[in-house]
Amino acid sequence: MMEHILHLSKDKKLKKIIALQEPYVLESRKNVYLHLCSSIMSQQLSTKVAAVIYTRFLNLYKNKKPTPQQIIDTPVETLRGIGLSNAKAQYVQNVCRFFIEEKITDDKLNKMTNEELIKYLSAIKGVGQWTVEMILMFTLGREDVFALDDLGIQQSIAKLYGLDATDKKALKVTMVQLSAKWSPYRTYACRYLWGWKDNSPH
Repeated sequence: MMEHILHLSKDKKLKKIIALQEPYVLESRKNVYLHLCSSIMSQQLSTKVAAVIYTRFLNLYKNKKPTPQQIIDTPVETLRGIGLSNAKAQYVQNVCRFFIEEKITDDKLNKMTNEELIKYLSAIKGVGQWTVEMILMFTLGREDVFALDDLGIQQSIAKLYGLDATDKKALKVTMVQLSAKWSPYRTYACRYLWGWKDNSPH
């Protein structure tokens, strides 16, 4: 049995929802800038619509992964033409500029702690803490990230533990207390909470 499942199953309520799902395996991926761009594109969109826009985006570069420079060289009008808002088009280019100016490599990011990365990448206009947390979880494969501000996580925890979801402040305090016991596997806990409520982050 996977180590994270053993640890998280000490929480009886969490154990029930883990048992209903396939064990989750975290992966580490390359080209962090591209995942960051994708994450910005998909904000406030359904998973389906986000996938369509991202496919159109890759089509601009003949389905090859574009370099940060190629994305910066793409006119904003072209990016808007695939369905991005003006702000999102600017934010995507902000990410690429930052990666070029800072000479960022995947290795450089992999050496930083979660807290350092949140502070570092949140400095990019258009990138907030939630976006960086998603990158930590799904691109860098970090095992102990907790998305406190994610609506899906809040709803799942409120439902699972019978908490009042309308009182956000009190809910977050309880979430922090509950999640402390899940450390060092909080990313997995989030994954099972999303899977249980079937509301992947987007």
